[in-house]
Amino acid sequence: MMDSTVWIGLAFALFVIGLYCVSKPNMIRILLGIEIILNSGNLLFVYFASANNINGFVDPIGQSIVIMSIVTGGCVVAVGLTLIVNAYKQYKTTDSRELRRLRW
Repeated sequence: MMDSTVWIGLAFALFVIGLYCVSKPNMIRILLGIEIILNSGNLLFVYFASANNINGFVDPIGQSIVIMSIVTGGCVVAVGLTLIVNAYKQYKTTDSRELRRLRW
């Protein structure tokens, strides 16, 4: 089994990459950044669920929660991409700063 610093470091790196993507004004990049942050949390959840295994068995509750999180994240991405495509069809831009100016 790998050292805990590798898993936590990888999750931290994914989290930082996700924060970088969220800081950009492109809506597709924001959506992908949110998904990367979610996957960072899922990675940590799986690691901590399997870190204290007893007799070689891994806690199935952690894995089942991560599977539900992945399914929910996929649904959120599908709805978000639908909203982005519709916004692009109407306003011909995916820049969140320009779309924010359209409020009334």
